Amino acid sequence: MPEKPQSFANHARFHPIYHFVLVPILLINVIVSIVWVVREPGFASAWDLVMACALMILVTLVRVNPLKAQDRVIRLEERLRLYALLPESERHRIPELTEAQLIALRFAADEDLPALANRALNEKLTGKQIKQAINNWRPDYFRV
Repeated sequence: MPEKPQSFANHARFHPIYHFVLVPILLINVIVSIVWVVREPGFASAWDLVMACALMILVTLVRVNPLKAQDRVIRLEERLRLYALLPESERHRIPELTEAQLIALRFAADEDLPALANRALNEKLTGKQIKQAINNWRPDYFRV
């Protein structure tokens, strides 16, 4: 578990090898491939550019697809948590919460969740606004 408590200010997750090594190398590869196509047009240089772009697409999908799968699980988890914590009279509003709202609400502690969920619905808060409004932060150290 990380040494520093998680909060709005530090909850974003960077994977150093992915964000600061792999992506920059592949971006440089695309730039070099474009330069090569301009300086020495031909099948080999064009194919190199196509492959460089394909690698960028691949590395993007490798990051985005697990995040989307995790978002689906978070939505389900938060709907179940809201169902357990909201009074019966308010449960019918759970489907009105957007994906971004549900994902942001995962950081709210159980005691803050009902009031914050109602506020999110009534004031149409964005995910960022919800996170900023959280008083008692519930960390999520398992984000992909």
